[in-house]
Amino acid sequence: MKADERWSGVYSFEDSPFIMEVLTELRDRNTDSIAFRKGLVKLGRYMGYELTKTMEVEEVEVETPLEKTKGVVVKDRRNVVIITVLRAAIPLMEGLIKVFEHARVGVVSASRGKAPKFEIEMNYIKIPDLKPEDTVIVADPMIATGSTLIKVLEEIEKYGKPKRTIVLGVLAAPEGISRIKGQFPEVEIFVAKVDRELDGKGYILPGLGDAGDRAFGAPSKVF
Repeated sequence: MKADERWSGVYSFEDSPFIMEVLTELRDRNTDSIAFRKGLVKLGRYMGYELTKTMEVEEVEVETPLEKTKGVVVKDRRNVVIITVLRAAIPLMEGLIKVFEHARVGVVSASRGKAPKFEIEMNYIKIPDLKPEDTVIVADPMIATGSTLIKVLEEIEKYGKPKRTIVLGVLAAPEGISRIKGQFPEVEIFVAKVDRELDGKGYILPGLGDAGDRAFGAPSKVF
């Protein structure tokens, strides 16, 4: 896990060979939908493991079949809320919940309009009440312009003030991170890698394309 010196509270996993190998497979245009979804699940799971390193740990006593010894409990792992941004984050959430099996789960449907306005439409919101001891993990694979996540974070504020709010993604553009940190400086951001830039259509470069379409297939154009 590497802290990004450009922002406070932003971390990447570029120092993890396994996570970088999975990311390489996701970037490959020849990776099919099944392999792409499995890759997102892997990243959710292993990035979840890495997140536990930042959580509060309590020492406990446990009795083995032979004697008593010391052990640890990751206290924060029992108080996690995963907010899934549909639809691309579904496999990411599947991986996260393998680590945070006690998690309560919220769902937000958010879609981004076309350039240059990138207007955000949110038409389905289900978020549980948030407690002071909660760690909220907002799962969204691609942090591009930041517009979607800003809307989601604004919505989350209505449900309580948690202990921590974390945005977890696969790739991020510097522009999106700067926008999110500008409005929500206390929010932590964890991504596999921070990519170079956005193109004129709001896609991350070099990126991996539209994560939702690659995971589940392009939606029909027929209405």
